[in-house]
Amino acid sequence: MKIVFLGGGNMASALIGGLLARGFQPTDLAVVEKLPEARDALAQRYAVSVFDTVKPELGDAQTIVLAVKPQDLRLALAPWSGQLSHQLVISIAAGVTLNTLSRWLGGYKRLVRAMPNTPALIGAGAAGLFATSDVSAEERQRAEAILGAVGITAWVNEETLIDAVTALSGSGPAYVFYFIEAIEQAGRQLGLTAEVARALAIQTFVGASQLAAASDESPARLRERVTSKGGTTEAALHVFAEQAIAAQIAQGLQAANARGAALGKLLDKD
Repeated sequence: MKIVFLGGGNMASALIGGLLARGFQPTDLAVVEKLPEARDALAQRYAVSVFDTVKPELGDAQTIVLAVKPQDLRLALAPWSGQLSHQLVISIAAGVTLNTLSRWLGGYKRLVRAMPNTPALIGAGAAGLFATSDVSAEERQRAEAILGAVGITAWVNEETLIDAVTALSGSGPAYVFYFIEAIEQAGRQLGLTAEVARALAIQTFVGASQLAAASDESPARLRERVTSKGGTTEAALHVFAEQAIAAQIAQGLQAANARGAALGKLLDKD
């Protein structure tokens, strides 16, 4: 299966590394990347074919992964507009709707929209996907295999829900880093050294996340198991409840969701 990546940035690099680790061969993969230093780095690291522009020999690709910045995507797609016939196109460009993508490709419909996140860089990503009705079951499996090479995948049944995926898991790593930063700072204020506070904060998130992933119990039940009546955890959670932290988190995700939808509408006008 020949896969062409349009764009060779961090996410494309992560996907390429994941695919090679899953048994794909360097000859199965090619990258179109305008920056010479990025092309050189990909060729040296993965031994894949790299091109500065779309070349005729890329026409035999079965799958095209769009991994350029949203504002650059329309121009980057120009060589393929009206030229595709059998390829599956997977877009990981944030905010670009499939309607816009189809229009830029001259009405092409075999499209999948995906939203991965940055933990894909270490093979621990989470990606939401949505496909048009023109995408076959085999092509859906193909999209899953590509995004699943660097983490888990989940399909949504409405394209608008990709904005919710973006708000939750796409932007989610930043929320986790925010909480790690806050807990680390609080630990320092309590007298811990910066080194100790950081190590404990990071490992607490790593360990708790792994426990949640390995357990059949809900996060709410796991939280209850840590919370003894009248104990230290209950004291902290009482403050969080008073400050309506959960409601504030929900408001943050709602804002991210609305912003994703707004960005999509802006690109739809292009």
